[in-house]
Amino acid sequence: MGGKRNKDFEMSIPSKLDKIESVEKLAEKAADKIGFNEEEKDSLAIAVTEAVNNAIIHGNKRNAQKKVHIKFTFEEKKLVVTVKDEGKGFNPDNVRDPLAPENLLKESGRGIFILSTLMDEVKFNFNKGGTEIYMTKVKK
Repeated sequence: MGGKRNKDFEMSIPSKLDKIESVEKLAEKAADKIGFNEEEKDSLAIAVTEAVNNAIIHGNKRNAQKKVHIKFTFEEKKLVVTVKDEGKGFNPDNVRDPLAPENLLKESGRGIFILSTLMDEVKFNFNKGGTEIYMTKVKK
């Protein structure tokens, strides 16, 4: 991708689950632009939709007045995806281990684990304006 920085892709959606499809399409466009293989594309799509889903449900509590902001930043051989909600935030240390025997059959609590498994790097930033997740995927 040369030394130049490419133009970022950005969008904001209301906190409605039916809006995730538009985010998925933008993730696919970003994956194609950076040249990810099929496995990388699939991992990116799953991670982005999981992060946006969590932002809508857990961060913004499905309040359609609150937005989820998504940004795809292109760097040399990697893509950085930022997902920001307008909620109160959370402490990831308080999230139960999804692999613990008592949690294996629970319907929720796997989001952070999924993101960490599918992406090369996952970081959180918490502030009064909401939670930001930074996910990095490196091109193989």
